[in-house]
Amino acid sequence: MRWRNVVDLQQQIADALRSEPHEVIFVDDGSLDGTSDQIAPAPELRLIRFKKNSGQSAAMYVGIMAARGSIIVMMDGDLQNDPADIPKLIARVREGCDLACGYRLNRKDTTFKRIQSRIANAVRSRFIGDGVRDTGCSLKAMKRECRTALVPFNGMHRFIPAFIRRAGYTLAEIPVNHRPRLHGVSKYNFANRAWRATRDMFGVSWLLSRRMRYEVAEEKGGGLS
Repeated sequence: MRWRNVVDLQQQIADALRSEPHEVIFVDDGSLDGTSDQIAPAPELRLIRFKKNSGQSAAMYVGIMAARGSIIVMMDGDLQNDPADIPKLIARVREGCDLACGYRLNRKDTTFKRIQSRIANAVRSRFIGDGVRDTGCSLKAMKRECRTALVPFNGMHRFIPAFIRRAGYTLAEIPVNHRPRLHGVSKYNFANRAWRATRDMFGVSWLLSRRMRYEVAEEKGGGLS
């Protein structure tokens, strides 16, 4: 029944952005259940299909890089994020911040998962210094130029705020709605999530410490004629 998510999601995005010029990019990460076949053709729709499953970070990175608009919104396709919150994040970016990060105000997950996430977010935020309370919330909006700060690797989606903040951009956090999972199941469990997040955290910390910092004082001369 996971394909049902994309049917509902497409309609909810259309309702949320009815008065906003937009494009919608669906990235099908090599699904075998016919999910992408359920997407209704529309002028604003673009579909990118992977040959095989390459992970959430790959899907998100490819979608971000394919976007043509001045503001890029990211979200999962599991319907736990509410498309009705998208205009609120877009408005915050237009007010001046570079990246608006949603945080789930009333999470509809199990108690164990909420505790696990709270601990992981606290450790990550303290170690990486991204200042974001809920990096697990995929609903974000950012100015298009922020994408140049991203580094593609498996696990990147957890550290989008860290890369963008370290590049000198401004962040804001916005409370968003969170809904129970209706179709499909999570691919993560405590063991694989904890191990991957810890490994990635050390790698990202090293990478951020080695980031180049420079300012061009002057440039002279001509170009190609």
